[in-house]
Amino acid sequence: MTDIYIFDRKSVNQHHHRAQNHIEDHDFLFREVADRLGDRLMDIARDFPKTLDLGSNHSILEETLGIRGRIQEFVTAKFQSEEDSQKDFVSSKDIEIISEIIPSATQVYDLIISNLCLHWVNDLPGILLQAHQSLKADGLFLASMIGGESLKELRACLMEAEMDIEGGVSPRVSPLIDVKDAGALLQRAGFALPVSDFDRIEVSYANAFDLMKELRGMGETNAIHNRKKSFTRRETLLKAAQLYQEKFSDSEGRINATFDIVYLAGWAPHTSQQKPLRPGSAAERLSDFLNTQETKLT
Repeated sequence: MTDIYIFDRKSVNQHHHRAQNHIEDHDFLFREVADRLGDRLMDIARDFPKTLDLGSNHSILEETLGIRGRIQEFVTAKFQSEEDSQKDFVSSKDIEIISEIIPSATQVYDLIISNLCLHWVNDLPGILLQAHQSLKADGLFLASMIGGESLKELRACLMEAEMDIEGGVSPRVSPLIDVKDAGALLQRAGFALPVSDFDRIEVSYANAFDLMKELRGMGETNAIHNRKKSFTRRETLLKAAQLYQEKFSDSEGRINATFDIVYLAGWAPHTSQQKPLRPGSAAERLSDFLNTQETKLT
């Protein structure tokens, strides 16, 4: 069980469960990023007979991927709090991840894929290590996370409004990973050929309140463990919306919101994989290819 408590897992799950009944009205980002994950699978000439969907609370990823990657069996593992594990939130075919411990499944899956779920994990290095251990040799881990400077506009406006109205600020938007740290974590977890990169998706809304409604509909609202537990004051929200309109609206009066999507990919090690050459083992000189003279350092 992790000793890291950035997020309140019970609150995260409550937000997701409340969103499930109307997720189809707010699923554009989930489907868009799932489609981009599917395109990445299409670039890999492999079969993935047994696949684990790590963390999804809906069927969007499975529906969007379809047969891309020639997936045959699709299993879903859902993060649960200890309280949720006693309820009927998980179907009999799903795997429950309690206290961020994936049930023992050493070298079972050909593919572990996760779509916009891992930014709610308290112990991301631990989850990546467990995912590595759950893959068959030469199995693929592929994930997307909300990261980078996502919602930077909303962060700035809420912070300024709360400081102005209430005289201080409280944690409102989750800490997010950047692409360099993501790559380092893949290496730390033992993945071979690790790759991390990101896309920036910019979306416009009529106003800040429509953006906040969208985030609630996605189940992506504040669940930081040390957040203020009381409701946000009306004056603070109105001020934030006003600031958003003043600073980040376009020529048509719509406000812009930024989502940075961080992608992670890595393979469980296998003898068939490419390996870097031993230093000093090159048979040709770089200067020969560049048609230049080699200069020795003194």
